[in-house]
Amino acid sequence: MAYGFGGGFGGGNMQALMRQAQKMQEDIARKKQELDETEFSSSVGGGMVEAKMMGDRTLKSIKINPQVVDPDDVEMLEDLVASAVNDCINQIAKAEKDAMPGMPGLM
Repeated sequence: MAYGFGGGFGGGNMQALMRQAQKMQEDIARKKQELDETEFSSSVGGGMVEAKMMGDRTLKSIKINPQVVDPDDVEMLEDLVASAVNDCINQIAKAEKDAMPGMPGLM
């Protein structure tokens, strides 16, 4: 009895699996690029500090209302900036999770 790799022994199935894997990789790359090009923003302290960040986690801008600048309380301003930036990062993480559920570690 002869066994070959053509005919019905997995040849067609393997090619179909490879095409499916390639399509998944392309879909993931497309979704990642879309997320990278999406702008996320956060406003904290009643609008006193605003942060804008791209989906690739590049900080685009920080806006600080002059009323919140108090030389005697720099720590509050630092906390507001950190809060705004962290909120953007959390929004990006959620968007990644929503875009590709069940695929941990791909981002």
